[in-house]
Amino acid sequence: MPLQVSDYSWQQTKTAVFLSLPLKGVCVRDTDVFCTENYLKVNFPPFLFEAFLYAPIDDENSKAKVGNDTIVFTLYKKEAAMWESLSVTGVDKEMMQRIREKSILQAQERAKEATEAKAAAKREDQKYALSVMMKIEEEERKKIEDMKENERIKATKELEAWKEYQRKAEEQKKIEREEKLCQKEKQIKEERKKLKSKSLTRNSASRNLAAKGRNSENIFTEKLKEDSIPAPRSVGSIKINFTPRVFPTALRESQVAEEEEWLHKQAEARRAMNTDIPELCDLKEEEKNPEWLKDKGNKLFATENYLAAINAYNLAIRLNNKIPLLYLNRAACHLKLKNLHKAIEDSSKALELLMPPVTDNANARMKAHIRRGTAFCQLELYVEGLQDYEAALKIDPSNKIVQIDAEKIRNVIQGTELKS
Repeated sequence: MPLQVSDYSWQQTKTAVFLSLPLKGVCVRDTDVFCTENYLKVNFPPFLFEAFLYAPIDDENSKAKVGNDTIVFTLYKKEAAMWESLSVTGVDKEMMQRIREKSILQAQERAKEATEAKAAAKREDQKYALSVMMKIEEEERKKIEDMKENERIKATKELEAWKEYQRKAEEQKKIEREEKLCQKEKQIKEERKKLKSKSLTRNSASRNLAAKGRNSENIFTEKLKEDSIPAPRSVGSIKINFTPRVFPTALRESQVAEEEEWLHKQAEARRAMNTDIPELCDLKEEEKNPEWLKDKGNKLFATENYLAAINAYNLAIRLNNKIPLLYLNRAACHLKLKNLHKAIEDSSKALELLMPPVTDNANARMKAHIRRGTAFCQLELYVEGLQDYEAALKIDPSNKIVQIDAEKIRNVIQGTELKS
């Protein structure tokens, strides 16, 4: 139960009331003041001061000053008159409660009005700022359009001037070519006249020599004709023998069954290239090799042409579906294109072909696990992704990057479990 403060002092004029209230050693920051036009309350535990004012005051302009362990209120009256007392006399508890509730409602309404006014002012400020920004942007846009138009006009003028210059240059070249042609025609006519005069003199001399040289010329031509005829070819036949394929290893070291299986697979691959795949009709012979297609796909992947790389790997797999690197590289392309389910399928197929696990295929198996784990994680299947990353760490425990990624996946799994 708070202690009511009664040792206060007050003075008044016709327009104001001056109230002095001692704080009784209570810290200023623990003091709570509530004031409306008919009610004044000061709460500084364990003390409480209440005043149901004699007449209404202007609570918006009234002031409170704290100092020297005292609060001094300056309350301005709404009507200039002298009060008989600070508080209204003869007020029962119900009336006090009504005055308190009315004062609280008035304070809440004022606070609501102030909040709405503040929000309205803020909206007006935002509208003004938006209009100013739009005006600035419009001016900037107009300025840029004017600059573009000026540049376009300038470029058009330069282009027209260049075209005019080119036209004049072409006309000048045409005139020069015509002059050269005229000069050449004159030279040709003069040369023809000279040749005609020389041919007339040669014809007269050749006629005299024609009769003398006719007999000897016939003898030489007949002799040349006889020498130019070749002798007939001799008839014969050529036999071609094909030796069977023999491996260069000695018989005691050779494994005949494996060699026969290799030959059988080669024959199947050749049949597949010749009949089953119509896309190979336009390829060269060396381009029908799965290894060549794999290298082609790797080059396309390096240039970020992932769809073309997938096509190369698809064709290579149709030629030979037992090469694990083809599936592994195609899984990398699917990862880049976000074909996550296809990336998981290709990585799993590569792991099947990389069995049994040996040292030579350790790097390929680690890549397959990482790519499948990455696809699982992007599908938010973090538990399956972590299993693949842990399998990769078993192959290469010293790989720092894989260790960091696995730790991140563990943190994600733990975070989702905590949320659930």
